[in-house]
Parts: sequence; C-alpha cells; structure tokens
Amino acid sequence: MERNDFCWCGSGKKYKKCHMPIEERIKLHEEKGEIVPTRDLLKTPEQIEKIKKSAALNTAVLDEVASKICAGMSTADIDRIVHDFTTKNGGIPAPLGYQGFPKSVCTSLNNEVCHGIPDEGIILQEGDIINVDVSTILDGYYSDASRMFKIGKVSERAERLIRVTEECVELGLAAAKPWGHLGDIADAINSHAKANGYSVVEDIGGHGIGLEFHEEPFVSYVTPKGSEMLLVPGMMFTIEPMINEGSPDFFVDEDNGWTVYTEDDGLSAQIEYMVLITNDGVEILTK
Repeated sequence: MERNDFCWCGSGKKYKKCHMPIEERIKLHEEKGEIVPTRDLLKTPEQIEKIKKSAALNTAVLDEVASKICAGMSTADIDRIVHDFTTKNGGIPAPLGYQGFPKSVCTSLNNEVCHGIPDEGIILQEGDIINVDVSTILDGYYSDASRMFKIGKVSERAERLIRVTEECVELGLAAAKPWGHLGDIADAINSHAKANGYSVVEDIGGHGIGLEFHEEPFVSYVTPKGSEMLLVPGMMFTIEPMINEGSPDFFVDEDNGWTVYTEDDGLSAQIEYMVLITNDGVEILTK
C-alpha cells in the first residue's frame, strides 16, 4: 500500500499511521529468519469487536454451566445446558457437527485429556474433576474457552493438579507479549509444569481463532523460548495447555474416535483462555 492510502484493516486511518509501522517491523524479523504471521492472521478492528461479542456469549455459557454443575448430573445434562443457553441467546455451539463431533460441548473427566463426548450414562460423582470446553459461533464469529470444575470435595492430588494448571496458564499469559514469540508462552508453561512434577501434552495444542474454529498458528506448549511465530498486535489464539499428572503420552478412544485418554491412567487438567495480542500486551477475551 502507499503511505497515504487508507489502511487495509478498515480502521479509517492512513496506512502510515496504522499498520505500516507494524508491517515494517514484521519484515525486519522475517529478514532475520523468524516465523512471522501473514496479514490475514491479524484481526481488524471490526473483526475484533464482533469476535468479542461471541466471546462474551461463550463466557456466559460457561458461567451458566458453573451455576448448575453438580454431583448426580450426567455429562449429557451439561450438553443440554450449553446447547439451550447458546441457542437461546442467538449463538451456535461450534463443536456440534464439527468434523462429525456429535455434541455441543466437550466434557473431559478425570483421566480424559480432551474431547470427551457427553453421555447420559456418565454421571458426575463426588471427587471427580471435569474440563468443560465451550466454543461458540455468533453471527459467524468464533470463540473458545474451557474451565476445570471440581465436583464436591476432591483429592489433594486433584486439587494440586488444577492449581498448577491455573498457574501455568497465568505464567503463559504473562509471557504473551507483542514482539515476543509463541515459544515464550510454551517455555513458561512447560517449565512450571515440569518443576512441579507434571508433563505437558505435546501433540495437542492451542490454535488461532475468530474467523474460523481453528486457524493458524498451532500453539505448542513444549517449544523453547524465542522459537515459533512472532507475536504481533492483532493476533488472536488460545492458550490451553493440557497438564498430565504423569506421562504426556495419550491414546484416542477407538470406539468414538474422539476422546483422548492419558496413557498411564493418570489425571489430566486443562484450562483454556482466548487472547488477543495488543500493542501493550495481551487481552483476555474468554476464560
């Protein structure tokens, strides 16, 4: 673009006052051999505002689950809560029908790493821990987040795993800075998990989001500091490490083709935030 053209992002500002300085800085990093985002990975102001509305609904869905989840209910009950609340408020549950996924939410219990399928026969018991992963489409824009729930009084080992997972996410957030790298987030998370005797699942990670359910970049949580894609204002992705009590190894249920279990039957926990890289740091969009 020419310096005095209106910027491609639709901000109404001249290119020289908007994305030109950002793109010039990106080019300097690219010339040093770093992985940099393409322009289509930088959300425009209009897109950000619309995605934030989807994110607000996604958070409200999780709040609704939090107000009702309890021992004695089935994971299918959670699915109904998510589906009904989402659709009543004008949204669409993103998982429903996605690549054949049969339900509106993922409910991953105890030794399930992710992608647990709600079922009438799975009843929440005192002492269970469960990850509820909610993803929402509103007016064509996507959002995503998950929370860990403790059912009644849980074991000390479950409490500690969830606490350390929360700490990992917070440390990852603190490392998410403009003109840093995705590997900075990964190193902060992986280092803390290992220091506490846990492991991070390597082959499943976060992802870009907003215009589609899953976009570039893939967000690993085991790569070195200073590696992976450059973090640039306008990038939007999830921070969602899966922390295992024991081995990071896992297997996928052969019958349903979705549910991921820990190989050693240990507990697993995951917390997912959706974030936007800004000029000053990182903005949490969902949690």
